[in-house]
Amino acid sequence: MTPHVTVGMDESPESLAAALWAAEEASLLDVPLHLIHVEEWPVTAEVPVLSAESLVERYETLLRATADRVRDDRSGLDVTTEMARGRAPAELTAAANEAEVTVLGSRGLGGVVGFLIGSVSLAVVGRARRPVVLVRSGSASSGAGSGDAGSGDAGSGIVLGVDIEQPCDPLLAFAFGEAARRDEELRIVHSWSPSPAYGYTAILDPGVGSGLGRKATEGLGEMVRPWRSKFPAVRVTEQAVVGPAAAALVDASRSAGLLVVGRRSRRSPVGPHLGHVAHAVIHHSPAPVAVVPFE
Repeated sequence: MTPHVTVGMDESPESLAAALWAAEEASLLDVPLHLIHVEEWPVTAEVPVLSAESLVERYETLLRATADRVRDDRSGLDVTTEMARGRAPAELTAAANEAEVTVLGSRGLGGVVGFLIGSVSLAVVGRARRPVVLVRSGSASSGAGSGDAGSGDAGSGIVLGVDIEQPCDPLLAFAFGEAARRDEELRIVHSWSPSPAYGYTAILDPGVGSGLGRKATEGLGEMVRPWRSKFPAVRVTEQAVVGPAAAALVDASRSAGLLVVGRRSRRSPVGPHLGHVAHAVIHHSPAPVAVVPFE
């Protein structure tokens, strides 16, 4: 299938923000943008036939209007639309598996920094085999570092969270690629904590703590070194910090235009699986969050 960027559409401001973000991503990748809305089917008592027909007309109008808006903003961008029918989680996940990147809108919790991630978005993020980006209205909705969708506090640069104990080449490839295309600085963060085996020794003996920190810093450098060689033009900073990874990444995201985290591709008997770090950052990062699956 022809490479493309997909965005899931509804009538929310977050959906429009996602479409604008996705349009820039498609332009940077030089691929078409695909707008999709899923009509829930089969019709249920909650959505009778007449209401369903009315909703179809409304969402077809929405797709056309959004496509026109994107074409006006980005002349030359190839934009297609689709009205799919079925269960939204399954249809959007299938669409995401065919796309280079899929972008979804996520609603902020009023004045509280965070995502109200619904069951549909959670299912797509937890099951998709390709990267999924979650964008809030008012965040950097036109891409990392640009805030021209009315966001006065949009950050800049890209933050990548890694674990040096886990190979994550797809995650590094995505983050370095984004930084290269956007000409943005890439900040790579690895969080570590002393093993329980050290007990209070790491706290009471500064030499032990500094030695562990030096080991973490060296391990991060070894992980990143080949990618620095592949992307010599990308400006990279590395940080090995002590403490919970989720807290460190949420804090780093406050000044970022995009936060990138990974998700292990494994099936869970209870449904979509997100690690605790990914789960925390998609709820609390003020920046758009890219979740990249890896083995």
